[in-house]
Formats: sequence, structure tokens, C-alpha cells
Amino acid sequence: MDPRIREQAQVLVEHSTRVEKGDNVVIVAPAVAADLVVALHELIGDKGAHPFYMASDSRAARAYLRASDPEDFETPSHIMALFKEMDVYISIRTEVNATETSDVAPEVLAAHSRAMSPTLEERLSKRWVATQFPGTGSAQLAEMSLEGYENFVWDAINKDWDAQRTHQQQLVEILNPASEIRIVSGDTTDLTMSLENMITINDSGMHNMPGGEVFTAPVPDSVEGEVLFDLPLYHQGREVTGAWLKFEDGVVVEHAAEKNEAVLTNILNTDDGARRLGELGIGMNRDIDRFTYNMLFDEKMGDTVHMAVGRAYDECVGEGAEQNQSATHVDMIVDMAEDSFIEVDGEVVQRNGTFRFEDGFEA
Repeated sequence: MDPRIREQAQVLVEHSTRVEKGDNVVIVAPAVAADLVVALHELIGDKGAHPFYMASDSRAARAYLRASDPEDFETPSHIMALFKEMDVYISIRTEVNATETSDVAPEVLAAHSRAMSPTLEERLSKRWVATQFPGTGSAQLAEMSLEGYENFVWDAINKDWDAQRTHQQQLVEILNPASEIRIVSGDTTDLTMSLENMITINDSGMHNMPGGEVFTAPVPDSVEGEVLFDLPLYHQGREVTGAWLKFEDGVVVEHAAEKNEAVLTNILNTDDGARRLGELGIGMNRDIDRFTYNMLFDEKMGDTVHMAVGRAYDECVGEGAEQNQSATHVDMIVDMAEDSFIEVDGEVVQRNGTFRFEDGFEA
């Protein structure tokens, strides 16, 4: 076994989920990630905890979804029962065929997401982490050799997370007391939103591994302006490029895309909350230095900002503040490397991807 796999397993067990004696641990992973599953079982056994492994298979998921009537979807009680009894959830992702569900009707996928939403809420209430295993399908999607992709994945994951957290905390301390933030990129993005009573989170790999972002939630009705997501979105087997949203009073009132606009439309039509922003995130993991069509990595990439339509995370919403609710949460990315800036309460805190607390910053 590649020693980096055991190192990744240790990061997941010791750092991300803090597995303890007696914990019930659910692991969901495809067969290609078997080595990581084995390494996790060894560590979980050493802890005196109790693992349960669920195999995930995109072909099986496609078969089920294509055979189903969306009106028949309901929250699965057996899955809910499992999640209620677990203490820790570890999700391992990798692609064999990244487009496996591309021929499943978008309305079926949206209906299934709505039915599964209560199980998602239960899962998010526990200690959980989602991570990546470097499989061949994911490497192909990233247009990299398998060896190159393995190096990329493990460099982004197996690192000093205490140092990363300290670096990111500098931005947290800027955003936490802030009232308003403005994101500007070229002539295509100029968006403002209120952060009043919202909480900024320092993502150092506790839920997503790799971590490497600072994120918060905007006041739902405060978002104003336009944003062009100039990096592609890969959603449910389909690539959406040139996604553009216009907000008024926090609601998407116009939208467009250069490719697969219908996919973007279906995301926004999931429910009322899908037309509002639930997250603003700023990428700070400098070991993620290229776009790979994998949001787990891409949203953490340095010199980027991402925004998610849909559900706001509980931990970002302060006491008495309104939380945007939705069955979906879909991130999209803006490249901030050139001709761009982030302004907080009228002061520029990042220009062309460089923060004011980094070398090379120009106000």
C-alpha cells in the first residue's frame, strides 16, 4: 500500500473526525478506494470503535434513478435509522465514470435530492468528513496522468493543517466583524452582500478533506448585483460553463449559461431557497494550484471565490439571523487571479488573489 494512503487515513481519523473508543463509524466508498477503506478499518480498530462499510456505485445509482418515478421518492427510513445510530460519517469519493448519471433526467435528480434532504440533515449533525481517493476516472476528468493526480491529491491532503488554520485565521478575523463584502472581477462580476450576524468558519479539514477555505453565509435578502462564474461547474454528470446570475433583494431574477443552461435552471428550480445564496467561500489552499472539475478541490484553490446557491450551513448563521433553507447546495467558482478585488466595509483586503496579510499585496 502506498504510505500516503495510510497518512490520509490518519488525517481523517485523528484530525477530521476525532474517532473515539466506542464510536459507530459509517464509511461510504467505491470499490476503487479499497486500500483507503482498509487503512481506515485498521485505525478505527486501534481506537476500539466500530466501522460499517457501505459500497457506493454510480452505475447502481444510475440504474435506480432511471427506473424510478420521481413521485415515488420518499425519505428512506432504513438509511435514516443508520444515520441516527452513527457517531461518525466518512465519505470517500472517486470517479470511475464522471458522466455516469448524465442521462438521468434533471427533474428526477432534483426530486431525489429533496427526498434525501432529511438524511443529509441528520448526517451533517454528526462528526463527518468527505474526502477524495485518486482514481483513474477523476484523473482523466482533471486531464492528468494517474501518478500526477495522486501527487496532486495527497499534496493537498497530507499537510500541516495547524499551520494552514493559522494562515486562514487572518482572513476570519477580517470577515467576522464585517458588515458588508463586495466581490469584483473584471467587467462581469460586481456583487455585494451583508454579513451582519453571520459567522465565518475556518475550514482546516474538519469536514472537507482537503480543507483550505474560509466561508460564511450572506444575509439571504441582501445579495445585489451580477456574477459570472468563469470556471466550469460539473454537476450530476454535466458540465455547465459561463454560468451567470443576477440578484435583486437576494433572489436570482435572471440567469444564463453558455453550455447546459437547462442544468443551471433545474438547480435554481429545486425550491425557493435554491434561488438565494447560502454560502460565500474564499479559497486559500495554495497546494491546489489547478482546476480539476472536482469541487472538493476547486473551491479551495488559491485566487478563487466560490458561492453556493441553496442551503446555508448551520454553523455560519448567527443567533437571530435568517438561515437560507434548501434541499440543494451547489457551489460555483469565480477566478480572482487578475483584474479583481475583494472589499470589506469599503477596504480592499484582496487584490488579484493576494491578501493584504501576504507578501506582494498592493492596495
